[in-house]
Amino acid sequence: MRLTLLTILCLLVAINVVIGFVWSPMWWFLLLSALLLALGLYDAVQTKHAILRNFPLVGRARWIIESLRPYIQQYIIETDTGGTPISRMFRSIVYQRAKNSRETVPFGTQLDTYKDGYEWIGHSLSAREVEDMDEDPRVQIGGPHCKKPYHASVLNISAMSFGSLSKNAILALNKGAAKGGFYHNTGEGGLTPYHLENGGDVVWQIGTGYFGCRNKDGGFDAEQFKEKARLENVKMIEIKLSQGAKPGHGGILPAYKNTPEIAKIRGVEPGVQVDSPPRHKAFSTPLEMIDFISELRSLSGFKPVGIKLALGRKSEFIAMCKAMVEKGVTPDFITVDGGEGGTGAAPLEYTNSIGFPLREALAFVDDCLTGFALRDKIKIIASGKIITAFQIAKNLSLGADVCNSARGMMLALGCVQSLSCNTNKCPTGVATQDPKLARGLNVEDKYERVFRFHKKTVHALMDILSSTGHVKTSELNRTHIFRRVDQCHVARYDEIFPLVKTGSFLVDEAPERYKLHLKEGNADSFMPCSLLAEIEKETKAVS
Repeated sequence: MRLTLLTILCLLVAINVVIGFVWSPMWWFLLLSALLLALGLYDAVQTKHAILRNFPLVGRARWIIESLRPYIQQYIIETDTGGTPISRMFRSIVYQRAKNSRETVPFGTQLDTYKDGYEWIGHSLSAREVEDMDEDPRVQIGGPHCKKPYHASVLNISAMSFGSLSKNAILALNKGAAKGGFYHNTGEGGLTPYHLENGGDVVWQIGTGYFGCRNKDGGFDAEQFKEKARLENVKMIEIKLSQGAKPGHGGILPAYKNTPEIAKIRGVEPGVQVDSPPRHKAFSTPLEMIDFISELRSLSGFKPVGIKLALGRKSEFIAMCKAMVEKGVTPDFITVDGGEGGTGAAPLEYTNSIGFPLREALAFVDDCLTGFALRDKIKIIASGKIITAFQIAKNLSLGADVCNSARGMMLALGCVQSLSCNTNKCPTGVATQDPKLARGLNVEDKYERVFRFHKKTVHALMDILSSTGHVKTSELNRTHIFRRVDQCHVARYDEIFPLVKTGSFLVDEAPERYKLHLKEGNADSFMPCSLLAEIEKETKAVS
């Protein structure tokens, strides 16, 4: 095969030499043939790729087809209910709402309502008029130690850093938040001028790299933090313990996205990959974490301070709750990030196989706070693949007070799910630091789309709520959502995730499913107590 192909190419070159003297346009064909011959000879002698060595030139068709595969898949093969991580159906509803287009669908649902896992909300014969509903529902965030509570929208922009997203994307998101009256989480990349320029409400996320409040050794700098945390735009502070897309790993800023500007903002060297540490230096135990929360609250002028985590070992969260009870101090909010959370760059195994999915994590966190009688002091924020109003309603029913969306807001900006966030080649200018690509994102057009997506999605949520007969989002609970468990059983959320009694974890009345985790949880350590060590301790005490 290889010799035959090369022989044909040689013959073509020879024929072109002869014909070329008679017909001058054939010189172009001669040049093309010579180039193909040279490429074929190179393929035949190189040693890195077996396919090219065995099949010169022809083997390159495989690479071309592979590069086109995502586009063929998305634009030709993909169905409305297919496509990952966000299906075309959900991408379309974001585009329609963002562009103020028709958002109704014809001829009934395309979902299989008899498929295992199908979920729905129960409506009521006491349904209310949607015109009587609050078009801008608010939730007050701020516990007993907070002096400057914040009234948050039920839908907000989840954590996405400048560095992961372009300058124009940050500007458009923040300007949309300013117009719509919802908050914009900075992500762990730090508070930047682009988060402040348009006056939108900001939640400043403090990650393990302490970007924006970082000393030369990579530790926490209290003075830098105090200066920025007291800015008017900064409404809340979020301490990031872990994120759903790569829990226990720390953020990743690829070298090609680490521009001099980003490096200056973060306090790192430009042009190198920046890996955030997997854990905080400012504290190492749950009790120390509570002290750090108190320190940040004081430094910020007593604004709301919370934590963000993806649930890992259940005993670790219980250890945090025990520390809150022991210290008598709580965070003002807890952001629960599901294992399905998105990111610009993460190892495959972390994206696919680490961390609790949002619904299970959310129900557990709500139960623990209730069991320790802390729930009335702490608001819960849900984050993880939240796109539609029904997805918001599900999370509110499970225990969330507020929801964040990252990929929904990216789609509103114009993201086409090209899955190139980690390459710096995002074609829509959303997730890139290439100025030529970022320039294509028009801030004045896109911020309006972000605003409209938020407004219409919140309206759709209140429309759903009116159908249940309620007027406040806080009235949603686990009795409202149903799931087809299998072909013979349908269960409500309160049957799948049974509720616990307030304070039951404090008086040894916890349900059996929590007892092992309660025994393992220790306010002095994030690591679970060894049951063997506990048995040995008890044995020594008896003897």
